[in-house]
Amino acid sequence: MSGGVDSSVAAFLMKEAGYSCIGVTFKLFSLEDAGGVSTSAAGARTAKSCCSLEDVNDARAVAYRLDMPHYVLNFMEDFRREVIGRFAVTYEKGATPNPCIDCNRYIKFPGLLRKARELGFDAIVTGHYARAEKSGSRYILRKSLDANKDQSYVLYASTQEQLAAARFPLGSLTKGEVREIAGREGFANARKRESQDICFVPDRDYAAFIERYTGRAAEPGDIIDFAGNVLGRHRGLIRCTIGQRRGLGVSSKNGRVYVAAKSAAGNTVTLGPEESLYTRTLTAGCINLIACETLEKPARVLVKTRYQEEEQPGTARQTGSDTILVEFDRGQRAVTPGQAVVLYDGDIVVGGGVITGTE
Repeated sequence: MSGGVDSSVAAFLMKEAGYSCIGVTFKLFSLEDAGGVSTSAAGARTAKSCCSLEDVNDARAVAYRLDMPHYVLNFMEDFRREVIGRFAVTYEKGATPNPCIDCNRYIKFPGLLRKARELGFDAIVTGHYARAEKSGSRYILRKSLDANKDQSYVLYASTQEQLAAARFPLGSLTKGEVREIAGREGFANARKRESQDICFVPDRDYAAFIERYTGRAAEPGDIIDFAGNVLGRHRGLIRCTIGQRRGLGVSSKNGRVYVAAKSAAGNTVTLGPEESLYTRTLTAGCINLIACETLEKPARVLVKTRYQEEEQPGTARQTGSDTILVEFDRGQRAVTPGQAVVLYDGDIVVGGGVITGTE
């Protein structure tokens, strides 16, 4: 229970269905510990981030209203290591991570399941907009019926054990219906605004956060074109993203130029025209397959490389025990290493992985 309306309504629906429930809120970080920010800055940011005292109190109030015990579990060390640490290292290596997926993969779902087993509970429940069900010998993950809220993309790393225990009561509801239920039940968070930011960097200044967290200033380097000509200097790879056009400090006589590639080895940022951003092929590692054990042969799939984008048709081929190759039917813009690629068969999540390269 994060303190938001979604997990609150999920708890209510499970109680309505006759389950005996407890509410659990994770303490994942403090803003001061995560980034070494000042007290005043932390205070200004708390209202926009999760894990605040207000969030804990909102979750506890709903649990109390539903006559559920409520516990706060400290996962701060795990979160620093598995989420914040990965976030910083990945950025420094020139890739762009997705910490929300890492949090689900390494913290929330294994942590919830472990605690449920310790306490003798049968299921874990979250407020995600997705559906999990048994199909033959496997548990599968489906999209939410509300296409605008579907969160199956950030759940692609769920294991069979986790999906067997997972319940997603909001998978067949719309956000409007969820808020209506919360309002009818008198939940104080019925109209609570959703956080759209990375929880531990609510001001969205990722580079400044990484420098504070690591204690290392980003190393400047050359901005080059595809011929190797030096066009200028960048202020650190962590300040550049694939597809970026503004804020580079470089002008071009040949029209608009964009960040087309980054090299951690050479500490260079390569600029190119719009057409240089398009790729037909990507590779991915750290894969997790849900709908099947392995991809025995090339599979026609719908492919998503960002949370907020439409799936694109392509073909996926498993190239190793932990790698896949995806070929798009049409070139895709600004496919970014470090982000997740998720494969769909209709509304079923086939699986996914972390993008390692493009061609």
